[in-house]
Amino acid sequence: MPTLNVKKKDLLSALCSQYTDDEFSELCFDFGLELDDIVTEENEVVYKIDIPANRYDLLCLEGLSTALSIFMKKLPAPIYKPITNAESCITVHNRHENTKIIRPIIVAAILRNVTFNKERYDSFIDLQDKLHQNICRKRTLVAIGTHDLDTIKPPIIYDALPPNKIKFRALNQDTEHTAAELMEIYTNHAQLKQYVPIIKNSSVYPVVLDSNNVVLSMPPIINGYHSKISVNTKNIFIECTATDATKASIVLDTLVCAFSKYCKEEFQVERCKVISNSVSEWFPQLSYRIEHLSSKKINKYLGLKLSDNEIVDLLNRMSLNAQQTPGQGIQVEIPPTRHDIIHACDIIEDVAIAVGYNNIPKALPDCCTVAHQFPVNGLTEQLRHHIAYCGFSEGLTFSLCSRDDIGKKMKKQIENIPAVHVANPKTLEFQVVRTSLLPGLLKTISSNKQMPLPIKVFEISDVVFKNENAGVRSVNERHICALYYGKTSGFEIIHGLLNKVMQLLNVPKDSATGYCIRPLEDSTFFPERCAEILYKTKRIGILGILHPDVLAEFDLSLPSSCLELSIEPFV
Repeated sequence: MPTLNVKKKDLLSALCSQYTDDEFSELCFDFGLELDDIVTEENEVVYKIDIPANRYDLLCLEGLSTALSIFMKKLPAPIYKPITNAESCITVHNRHENTKIIRPIIVAAILRNVTFNKERYDSFIDLQDKLHQNICRKRTLVAIGTHDLDTIKPPIIYDALPPNKIKFRALNQDTEHTAAELMEIYTNHAQLKQYVPIIKNSSVYPVVLDSNNVVLSMPPIINGYHSKISVNTKNIFIECTATDATKASIVLDTLVCAFSKYCKEEFQVERCKVISNSVSEWFPQLSYRIEHLSSKKINKYLGLKLSDNEIVDLLNRMSLNAQQTPGQGIQVEIPPTRHDIIHACDIIEDVAIAVGYNNIPKALPDCCTVAHQFPVNGLTEQLRHHIAYCGFSEGLTFSLCSRDDIGKKMKKQIENIPAVHVANPKTLEFQVVRTSLLPGLLKTISSNKQMPLPIKVFEISDVVFKNENAGVRSVNERHICALYYGKTSGFEIIHGLLNKVMQLLNVPKDSATGYCIRPLEDSTFFPERCAEILYKTKRIGILGILHPDVLAEFDLSLPSSCLELSIEPFV
C-alpha cells in the first residue's frame, strides 16, 4: 500500500478548513483511508497517509484534496474536458516497425497555461515517481516523460534506434553522451540503476525526438536536458511509453486530471494525435462511462435500507456522478479519475465507505453451512505424514517458475509443454505456472548443498496444465514429487517409496487392476534408467535417475533419483 507524505499546512489550505490531528484522522477513516503517522520534517508537520493501491488518483495532494472536498460536499465533482486544438495540434508519429521490438506504445497529452509554484512542481514530480513505482511496475510497463513544450518543435517522433545512434545531453549531465555511455553511467546510479536492465540487452533503445531530431527522452531511463520542465514552465508536453496500452492510458489520465486544475482553463486537457501503423488515435481519452444499479441490489449486498435519494447522495460524495433514472434504477457516471471502478461491486463498496462501515448493522447469517474438507486435501494430509515417516523432509516451493526451469533445464522444448504463461511477468523467475514439482525441489537442494548427505526431500502440491476444454482453460492436478540426492543415485530408495505410497493407497501391483512400471525413454532422465508409472493401464507418473546435464543446470554434481506422480486417480 503506497504512502502519501503531505505537509499539513498545504493540505488544510487546499481543503479550506482547519482540523486537529484527531479530526483529520477521523475524516480519513470516514473516507476509507488511514492516517498512518504524523512526523515533523524541516520544521513542517507532515501527514503520512496510507492510500489503497488501486486509487491512483489519491497519490498526490491535488487528487486527495479534491476527493476529500467532494466527500465533504464543499465542491462538485469536476468535469474533465479533452479538447482538440486544430491550430496547435501536436502529432506524435510512432515508428511501430522499430518500437514494437522493445516498447511499442506511446500516448501523449498537453497541459497548457499551467501556473506552478515550488509546491505544485514538487507534487507533480512526486506523483510521477509514485505512479512509476505502483501501476508502472518500476517503469517496466509504463514510463512517463514530461517536457517544456515551448522548447521543442513538433511533430514528435517516437522511434527505436541502436544505442550508438542515440546521443544527447541527459538530465543532470554536463555533456552529451551516447545511449551506450549513459547506460554504463547509470549502472551504478543510486536511483536509476534499477531501470537499466529493462532495455540494456536490447539491440535498439526507445527514443522520443522532435522534428529537429533533438532527443526529448530515452524511456524508461532518463529525459533530455533540452526540454526539462521547471517551476516557470507554462506548457507541458506529457508522453507515456509503454508495453501495456491500458495502463498507459490510466497513467496519462491520472496525471492530467490531477494537474489540469492549475491550467488557465481548469480541468481542460489538450489532446495529441498519435499515428501508429497508419492508424490515428487521440489522447488523452478521458472517457466517462455509465453503469446502472438498483437500490434493491445495493441494499441486499450491504444489509441496509437506503432510499434511492440517499444512495445517489452517497455516490456523489465519492466523486461518482449518480442520478435516478425512471425504469433503470440508479445511473452512475464513472469519471476518468476512477479507474479502480471495474465492476458493480466496486460501486457498492463506495456506498459502504460513504455510509461508514461502523454504521452497517451486524447480523447473523440467514443460513447455516457445514464445512467439509476436499477429499484430495484429506488424502494429501495423510500421505504427507507417511512420506515424512520414511525419512523425507517436506519442501514448499513457488507455484511460478521460469520457462527455462520446466523447459531448457529439463532438456525439453517449452513449446511442447502445455504450460500457463504469465502475460507480463514481474521477473524472469516467474514466467509460467509450474507443470512439475521437480524443478522446485532441485532448486531447494541446490540452495542446501551444505546439508549432510544424502538429502531426501518431497513435496505434495498442485501443478497446472493448459486445457482449452476447461472452464478457465486450465486444470490443477495434485502431484507427489520425491527426490534423493547423495553419493549414489538412491534409485532403490525412490522405488521403495513408490511401493510404500501404493501400499498406503491400497493399490495392488497388477498391470490390469493396479499399478506397474514400464521402461521409458525421457530426455530428463539418464538413458535406460527411467520408467513410467501406470495405473489401470494409464500413465500417472514417472521415476528414474536424473540426467547429469539436468543436474548441472541446477548446479548439482552428485547423482540423484526422483519420483513424480499424480494422486488425482486415487481420490
